[in-house]
Amino acid sequence: MEIPVEILAQVFSYLPLCDRYSASSVCKAWAEAISFPTIWYYTEVSCESGTEEHALQTFCQFLTKVKHLKIVLNQSEAINRGIAIKVIKHATDANSRLRNLCVSCTGDNPLFYSGQDILQTFRNICQNESSGLSLREVDFRHMPFTLDDSLIMLIATRSPHLQKLYINNQTLVCNITAETVKQVLTVCPELSTLGVFYASLSENVLSELLKPERPPFQLLELFCERLDKYIPAISRQFWVTLCKRHPSLSVNMILDHTLPAKKITWILQPGIPMKSLDLITYTYLVKEVNFVAKNYHASLERLVLQTTSSEKLNSALIELASCCVSLKEIHCYCVVSQEVVQAFISCCPGLRRYTLKTVKELHPWRCTVIK
Repeated sequence: MEIPVEILAQVFSYLPLCDRYSASSVCKAWAEAISFPTIWYYTEVSCESGTEEHALQTFCQFLTKVKHLKIVLNQSEAINRGIAIKVIKHATDANSRLRNLCVSCTGDNPLFYSGQDILQTFRNICQNESSGLSLREVDFRHMPFTLDDSLIMLIATRSPHLQKLYINNQTLVCNITAETVKQVLTVCPELSTLGVFYASLSENVLSELLKPERPPFQLLELFCERLDKYIPAISRQFWVTLCKRHPSLSVNMILDHTLPAKKITWILQPGIPMKSLDLITYTYLVKEVNFVAKNYHASLERLVLQTTSSEKLNSALIELASCCVSLKEIHCYCVVSQEVVQAFISCCPGLRRYTLKTVKELHPWRCTVIK
């Protein structure tokens, strides 16, 4: 029985570019199905092995049909970076339909390499008036190159209908100033999701979200690191005001180990609508766990702890399990008691994944998935 081309197209739409290239060589029917427009709505291009050139040459004309593009790049090799640059150029030419762009790097940066070839490609595209760039979502969270004000403003100015922007890429240096983030919020009035370094925010920046004409804001993703010791923390009062203006607001926050311990309690304010919290501090966190249980129990769905074992920590985790009944994930990277494991299983009916080890194991620790 011959499979309808629409069904083949639906199946092939889940394949990355190289696998689509292989499928197109099987038979004429499959080759015709590969050209079906819906296949290219979401496309993932892997630039990791240096062998993707043939697939790119065959399908480059279809990249203008892509609306959601994810580039998985092993940036350690120059050939991979060259292919990624070609993909970006083809996907953003004058006939581009691209709306969502994600770049995810999987390799290590070569010595003295800072990603300037990739970043300059984005600058050139934004400055090229003939390109069809008009994005709705940009995700650079896993692109470990230092971003700067000029690039972010170019992207925002070129894509005024931007709805989601993630520039919290956890690089060693944050070069995005608070003034630039405020300008982005002004230039992109439809922006409802923003991922940034905490150092790029201030109450003055977030006051843009309090304006009456601003549509509902959904999500703030914040990365906190050593630079935050130089800036004032956002106050509890301001968080309360912001939540009143945007009642559906959620906050995801990562506290890095470079953040001074005394700054943790300054940043974690009671009024934050915390949905996901990563405390990657490698410090004693009993006081912080008790704080989380008291102040974030109504909203918290995911918690990650990198800390040290103790009986006090076990007690604090058991108390947290009884308070944060909406938890879906808990990952604690130190040994805990069996009572802690049982407390989360029995008290959190929505729990789906957890990493709670009662004995030391070889790293990386694998999480348990509840089906």
